[in-house]
Amino acid sequence: MIIIFLILNFLTFGYSVSFANSIDSTTFRDNPNYIQELSLFEVYRTKQADIVLLGDSNIKGADWGELLGRKNVVSRGVVSDVIEGYIARLNFVFNLEPKVVIINGGLNDVYSWIPVEKIFQNYVQLIELIKKRNISVVVQSTFHVIHSWPQAEDRNKEIDILNLVVEEYCKKNKIPFLNLTPMMSRNGSFKLELTNSWGHINGRGYKIWANELDKLLLILGHYK
Repeated sequence: MIIIFLILNFLTFGYSVSFANSIDSTTFRDNPNYIQELSLFEVYRTKQADIVLLGDSNIKGADWGELLGRKNVVSRGVVSDVIEGYIARLNFVFNLEPKVVIINGGLNDVYSWIPVEKIFQNYVQLIELIKKRNISVVVQSTFHVIHSWPQAEDRNKEIDILNLVVEEYCKKNKIPFLNLTPMMSRNGSFKLELTNSWGHINGRGYKIWANELDKLLLILGHYK
């Protein structure tokens, strides 16, 4: 019933960000990874990047320039970060004057027991803030977790709902949405063969992800 309610509510009343025009939590700032990464973002020497990948540990976990074979790519990933944290550090994206920002996130939000409705509101605010800078946005689906993670079945169902409403929003607003679930999940859980010993994406998984993203970037006109 919650899926039906969310879809009907969003389609009826639209995707306004007015209800989420401010960050109402600072818990992400207590994340030591957040503090560390922002201190590095402040001293990195890159002045401009055409493509910025914005996300959490899944973005942080690989060298995206190497993966995509591109020199104009910068990662702005923070381990354990949530969407509110993305919003609060957008200045480290905007100062690179990118042509496109690629977003992947939401998993830590779900595992922080933030309601899907609120995660969605934050996601919309994030996207709209980027679009206001005349920067193209690509949104990627939120990854499932492997079945052995705590409360995996319950959390993966929440992730399915989040992906559904975010994809609907993207379709309505003509924002590219890269659905990675068919390639990366099986039976509602992340594929074990695409993870390392601590349940995060391994090289094989990143190769699949990068190949799909590269196809989309080429379609969108971002040539190597």
